[in-house]
Amino acid sequence: MGWAALSELVPLYPLYALLFTDHGLSEAQISGLFALWSITSVLTEVPAGVLADRWSRRGAVVLAGVLQAVAFAVWTAAPGYAAFAAGFVIWGLGGALVSGASEALVFDGLAAAGASGSYARVNGWMTSAELLVQVPTALAASALFAVGGYALVGWASVGVCLAAAALALLFPEAPRTTDDDEDEVPLRQGVREALRSPALRWAVVAVALVGGLDAVEEYFPVMASDWGLPTSAVPVAVLSIALAGALGAALGGRADRLPFRWLPALLVGAAVCLAGSALWARPSALVLTAVFYGLYLAVLVVAEARLQDRITGPHRATITSVAGVGIEVSSLLVFAAWALGGALAVALLAVAVVPVVAAGLRVRAPVPMPRGRAAGTPSEERPRRRGSRG
Repeated sequence: MGWAALSELVPLYPLYALLFTDHGLSEAQISGLFALWSITSVLTEVPAGVLADRWSRRGAVVLAGVLQAVAFAVWTAAPGYAAFAAGFVIWGLGGALVSGASEALVFDGLAAAGASGSYARVNGWMTSAELLVQVPTALAASALFAVGGYALVGWASVGVCLAAAALALLFPEAPRTTDDDEDEVPLRQGVREALRSPALRWAVVAVALVGGLDAVEEYFPVMASDWGLPTSAVPVAVLSIALAGALGAALGGRADRLPFRWLPALLVGAAVCLAGSALWARPSALVLTAVFYGLYLAVLVVAEARLQDRITGPHRATITSVAGVGIEVSSLLVFAAWALGGALAVALLAVAVVPVVAAGLRVRAPVPMPRGRAAGTPSEERPRRRGSRG
């Protein structure tokens, strides 16, 4: 949780769009930078997961923090379009490195301690920490900018990223063993065989679709402004929605223990709240938007936990990265839905994905094995040497 919070305590986050405009970039240039960032993430997501599985998940997380620090250093040292583009490529690579590796590292760490059943709760707390830290991040950004402008904000962000990378060095990681090397099949074959499992395949699709819905967060300020909230009050309103999301994510562990039928119902309820807020379209409707976000993140935490439960073998980070690519692609559906019909269209999209999400969450993973067997190894497989990873 400390690492998750520190990784998001980056003063540049609330200000980098303003950094671009204040250095003369047009809206088209800024959109081009965001597109470059997204394309880099999509192209490097799965190779980064492969690297984490073959090399080190902890090493991938540490390297991601260092690369993000390098990206912000480039922005701060030579602000301009070329530097911003280079920084986004570096940052995109760093984001790809951390997305699959961090979840795999946490799940395997819990499994090694005999606590894999706690993943939903821990993952929910981490997501909650990432959202809650937006409050001190905004305050820090304002204070640093007032004292030293974008330069101080940029170098402080470099320091935070390096501190998060240093903290990640403390994560435990089970060493690879001879058994792992002997049993490992070629990467392409291993992932293909893993995704042949219907339960795993549906879980990957469910995470991709549910995760893609999070792109609606980008429009919360637009919704608040369009519904009549003064510009000065928009940041507070958006922060309130984020806090509701933090609460929902923190309750993800409890949601994971609910009967199956409740999970699709929670997503439908979230969609109804979003649709209601879109039809109400007044500042007070943001209360329903906050409820939507809390319910939605609780379901997302459960979906991510079910995916980790179902991954077996040595390709955990790679398969998680496949889901990450799916999230990037499905987020395009959210952008398209918003362009067609705003928040109401996004709510209808959320309802449309419920059947697929329900299929992905329906079947739980096999009962966790007692200690002494490899984490992530199905119960019908032969046991491996104590301490090895599945």
